[in-house]
Amino acid sequence: MGILSRLRRRRPGGPATPGRPAPISDLATRHLTEFATSRRGVEAWVEPATKVTGPTLLLVAYDGEWTRRSIPTPSWGHSFAEHLGLPGYDAGVVGYPQRMRDWNSSQKDR
Repeated sequence: MGILSRLRRRRPGGPATPGRPAPISDLATRHLTEFATSRRGVEAWVEPATKVTGPTLLLVAYDGEWTRRSIPTPSWGHSFAEHLGLPGYDAGVVGYPQRMRDWNSSQKDR
């Protein structure tokens, strides 16, 4: 196998290739569900794929605590949020909440 073939090969859990979404593990689904159901005021931001990563789902709680996981498609992220009754947003359209940035700043002080 040549070097270019190795570079083109998709790593498990890596970004999606055209026509084939990246898999989401049961562990990631459980983590997102646990985060959303164990915190108050959780909202979902669906992040589009980039050249480096596939689409991701960002969950932010009322206090700014957050988590992010890879998802198969943006529509999967919106369906997940709807299934749990979470408000869902497109990150590229709405942007991120200030409470998330405030929470990140407070964690640096610890």
